[in-house]
Amino acid sequence: MTTIKASCPTCGDVELTPPQVRLVVCTVSAWSFYAFDCPDCADEVRKHASDDVVRLLTTGGVSSEHWSVPAEALEEHTGSTISWDDVLDFTLSLETVDLVAAAASAVLRPRHVG
Repeated sequence: MTTIKASCPTCGDVELTPPQVRLVVCTVSAWSFYAFDCPDCADEVRKHASDDVVRLLTTGGVSSEHWSVPAEALEEHTGSTISWDDVLDFTLSLETVDLVAAAASAVLRPRHVG
């Protein structure tokens, strides 16, 4: 079986097998990473996976997970960010939506002539 050498910030160099390594390949290559639980200290170690590292790990038998970033996450956003007060105001306004919907449905409901 293939042995993968990696580095734990606490323990130094460690040897892993392909099933011990998690490889996540993202549509935004800067967000791709590999992770493993250090066999010595049991800490999770996560590091950036460049295209070369992805090729090396997959060639070594590590299966990869693919992660597609939604386009909305990559859009440029302008304007001020929402605050906790904005969230609270929105939540409070949701309480009145039912009242408005009930009033609108009463107006739109046909009357039976009898």
